Amino acid sequence: MSVNVNCVGGETHNVFVYGSLLADEVVHTLLKRLPPTTPAILHDHHRFKIKGRVYPAILPVHNDKVNGKVLLGLSGVELHILDEFEDHEYTRTDVEVFLADKSEKMLVYAYVWGNRNDPNLYSEWDFEEWKQIHMNDFVKMTNSFMEELESSESKPRVQTYEAFYKEEKDKPIQP
Repeated sequence: MSVNVNCVGGETHNVFVYGSLLADEVVHTLLKRLPPTTPAILHDHHRFKIKGRVYPAILPVHNDKVNGKVLLGLSGVELHILDEFEDHEYTRTDVEVFLADKSEKMLVYAYVWGNRNDPNLYSEWDFEEWKQIHMNDFVKMTNSFMEELESSESKPRVQTYEAFYKEEKDKPIQP
């Protein structure tokens, strides 16, 4: 995927996040900073668990909503990093969110699951559960992703994810 990372006139971008990017630790690992945020709600969407993955997907679902936050003022380079992180499984899409603290709407980007009919989507993904069970390993995987992205041997995030979690499964359990 080719993405223009030049910021014409210092243009900034706002991105609604709803999964692993709700964790400051993951955002900081990717962007090397914590951008300002504001709580937001994306109406007419649902946040699904994905079979075999620890991160969620969103898809349009009438009369449902997803709570998240908006990362504000991202540069073109930072948006490119998020594009690479979200990989080919997601499509960066324009969505309108409701800003919970300001009672106003805002047009932002969100990463929407690319396969609307994916049989591996089920139930509701829970951020608090993810933080307790998966966040530490996910931050380590994200660190590996960034090391590879910054090297000349960059590979898609899905490959980094699958390789990392396979290594974790294959480690002997310590008593």
